[in-house]
Amino acid sequence: MVAFQALVTDLTSEEPRTGLRPIRHSKSGKSLTQSLWLNNNVLNDLRDFSHVVSLLLEHPENLAWIDLSFNDLTSIDPVLTTFFNLSVLYLHGNSIQRLGEVNKLAVLPRLRSLTLHGNPIEEQKGYRQYVLCTLPRITTFDFSGVTKADRATAEVWKHMNIKPKKVRIKQNAL
Repeated sequence: MVAFQALVTDLTSEEPRTGLRPIRHSKSGKSLTQSLWLNNNVLNDLRDFSHVVSLLLEHPENLAWIDLSFNDLTSIDPVLTTFFNLSVLYLHGNSIQRLGEVNKLAVLPRLRSLTLHGNPIEEQKGYRQYVLCTLPRITTFDFSGVTKADRATAEVWKHMNIKPKKVRIKQNAL
């Protein structure tokens, strides 16, 4: 059996699927969009993602929505943290195994909606609480609104499960 692997660089030769609205383009031919939907492919890494996005989009710095659901990603690539206007990130239905991968997303100031269900990390104890503690600004997680009760439960879970970092005081040697 031969396994097929999609590459991010394949995007440059693919024609985007048409949606309800026509795709607008700049004079240079690049797309004038703030969303990139790469769901239902067999991507297993995001090598050259920034470069490809800059080839496709007129204003890649305005990218607000990335859908990478139903691929074969095993980790959250740090390249995603370079899109500071990212507010929606779909990663459900991948192969992300380490809950600590979520930590990478804490640097995204505008991230409000995240999906991770359907990944092996979903099976880990405290999955939802860990994500809500790590990303306190998100308002929707796994297509479910984050409530005040969710936040309170996550905070209690955090105090019971996450040890505070010890502050080390350097002592000057005489």
